Amino acid sequence: MAKPRSKHVCRECAHESLRWAGQCPGCGEWNSLEEVVIAAAAGVAASARAGRPSAALIAAAPRAVRLREVVSEHRRRLRSGVGELDRVLGGGLVPGSLVLLGGAPGIGKSTITGMALGNLVASGTPVLYISGEESAAQVRLRAERLGPAALEVPVITETELPLIVAAIESERPAVCVIDSIQTISCPELSAAPGSVAQVREAAARLMELAKRTGIALILVGHVTKDGSVAGPRVLEHLVDCVLLFEGERERSYRTVRALKNRFGATSEVGVFEMRAGGLVEVEDPSARFVDEASNAPGSVVLCAIEGTRPLLVEVQALVGSSEIVPPRRVANGIDRNRLAMILAVLARHGGPALGGSDVFVNVAGGVRVEEPGADLAVALAIASAHRGDPLADPSGRPLACFGEIGLTGELRSVTHPDRRLAEAAKFGLTPVVGPPDREPIKGLAEAATLRDALRIAIRRRGPESAAA
Repeated sequence: MAKPRSKHVCRECAHESLRWAGQCPGCGEWNSLEEVVIAAAAGVAASARAGRPSAALIAAAPRAVRLREVVSEHRRRLRSGVGELDRVLGGGLVPGSLVLLGGAPGIGKSTITGMALGNLVASGTPVLYISGEESAAQVRLRAERLGPAALEVPVITETELPLIVAAIESERPAVCVIDSIQTISCPELSAAPGSVAQVREAAARLMELAKRTGIALILVGHVTKDGSVAGPRVLEHLVDCVLLFEGERERSYRTVRALKNRFGATSEVGVFEMRAGGLVEVEDPSARFVDEASNAPGSVVLCAIEGTRPLLVEVQALVGSSEIVPPRRVANGIDRNRLAMILAVLARHGGPALGGSDVFVNVAGGVRVEEPGADLAVALAIASAHRGDPLADPSGRPLACFGEIGLTGELRSVTHPDRRLAEAAKFGLTPVVGPPDREPIKGLAEAATLRDALRIAIRRRGPESAAA
């Protein structure tokens, strides 16, 4: 019997090391190496892999084919019936695809997958739900609030990988949800469920199953404390699509964002609202956010682009005197490093110097904005909060803006300015402050620099504020 030995594998980058180290030599992460027990490799097989291939192996090797000779199969997508989810997926689930859905505990991952499977069952599509975290009775309790269609979904509670593969082969559903990938274990491996070796082996076996049978598999995954998908990085490379379910559990709004998608755009975002009966699609999120926007100091409406959809969201800022050194910089919904850059540009190019003040910036509704076009909205909201004057016009309409801020104080153009302006015009938020475009656009108040944007924002409140 071969003597077992162990190695250490990084759960972030899958780097292998014979000895444990506090810092991974591959990616530099701390405390990410986990011990995995493996059997001793056969010497003959190892030498065969390292030596020159035999003539028989060369004869059996696959031959290259020109791409023009490859026959492409156009498979019809499976629509889940959840419009916002189908939008992020690129039009629906592709048969044979492997989708990873990650999110924080309690965010609604099981709810959205239950809704999708219920809609597919109602349309006559065979589905299967495999639960490794809950019993069948617990799954039923959650499905009862999703409607009668969700109760027709067949469920299996199992955690062993061979039995899961056998069940999927036997049932042959068109769509299968596995909740979650971190609970699956392979008996051949001695590592605990959720470890690097177990997650990697389970994902590889399930990917082979999906490609061979044409079944669309959705893997539910956990996230780490910093918001990234838990498990080895190789997991994200194996799957065809990575979806991140975001939102604050104290807020009602949820967003589904595509981090990777081989069959669609990676910048699409779906918006949902959590209610007693499950998740409800927000087909026009701009209307919700604009109605809730205030005309108080520190409030500005951002004309953003998320994927192919224009989106109006409220950016709020609060500036106060600090009693600690260094002062606090808190950002919700935007990158904290981006906030630090905007504060530095403000102090240099016409705005307030806030080196001794606490600054808090929040994107209302729990939405996260990652595009650079949000820079101008953050800067104007901070300037308004510092002055204590609202930027709304005399009729009470909030200021709408967009634009990227450069380090020299100039405003840089961003994508789709016409669509941003059209979305703002639907709600009467014109003119919109933004960088100049090559061609004149109706409803755009052009500002070449941050100083010009501050001047326009103050002037629109009326002659009294401009004089002050």
